[in-house]
Amino acid sequence: MMNMDRVNYGVLESVDARTKLAGSNRMEILLFSLGTQEIFGINVFKVREVSRTPFITKAPNMPVGVEGLISLRGNVIPVLALARVMGISEPGDPLGESMMVTEYSKRTLGFLVHEVDRIIRVEWDKVRAPDNVTSGGHHFITAITELGDGKLVSILDVETILASTFGEAVVGQIHPLEGCSDVNVFFVDDSAVARKKIAETLDKLGVRHKHALNGLEAWTRLEGMATHAQQRGMSLRDEVSLILVDAEMPEMDGYVLTRNIKADARFEGIPVVMHSSLSSEANRAMGKSVGVDAYVAKFDADVLAETLRPLLMRANRD
Repeated sequence: MMNMDRVNYGVLESVDARTKLAGSNRMEILLFSLGTQEIFGINVFKVREVSRTPFITKAPNMPVGVEGLISLRGNVIPVLALARVMGISEPGDPLGESMMVTEYSKRTLGFLVHEVDRIIRVEWDKVRAPDNVTSGGHHFITAITELGDGKLVSILDVETILASTFGEAVVGQIHPLEGCSDVNVFFVDDSAVARKKIAETLDKLGVRHKHALNGLEAWTRLEGMATHAQQRGMSLRDEVSLILVDAEMPEMDGYVLTRNIKADARFEGIPVVMHSSLSSEANRAMGKSVGVDAYVAKFDADVLAETLRPLLMRANRD
């Protein structure tokens, strides 16, 4: 197992380094194992720290896979046995020797893992959707990448883990936009859970929408739409009123996608909103550096709707 002090230093050091990667189509992944032969990874920017598994206080009526609670610097956080949540281990199996404290979607969680390995930097164009995943918890995997020795790394879909454990976020009452039936939103997200909730929110707003599964697919389709509109002598804004992008996506991340959109004159006047589980101020700064018009942390349907509302109403007037 890797020395915990080295892992913590690497995670903290990479936070500053990672902010400089915006628009470079690269990410850093913390590698770990769950007691099987498979190698797993998580975006290092979602990991606050790594430690030995602490004493965990059992609590009644916890969801399956939640082993209990710990107090961490004055905050009480739930601790998940990741292998159990993903269906890889059974009750009674060892919980894991290490804990990753994760922070995403405005939640702090402890993830128990077998052991932590190291941090690697990968190009997003070397990351692909998981066509054939060998893990028993395959629906908890959002992407696959390959190490230099040919071994595969399964990258966690942390949004699905959160939704599977604690339930999906509820999209409540959202008032529809008045007189905006011609508004069109194009959104892209590699998480099935996120796509479902975004679609529900847009449906309640009463706007039409299309979507893509990753940044490269989104850019290919948007370029095609722009070319088609240009050939017909039309404005692309007649077909796309707003573009909603995730930050982390296989093949092309949301920062590169946003940079491409903002650099192309055919998309002038079309706002880009970044919608990401990476909710820190550093991530907001990364989004701003590539030109996003707004940044929304996942997943709060009300906040998303109220962020989109004025932008869509303005697009409808224009």
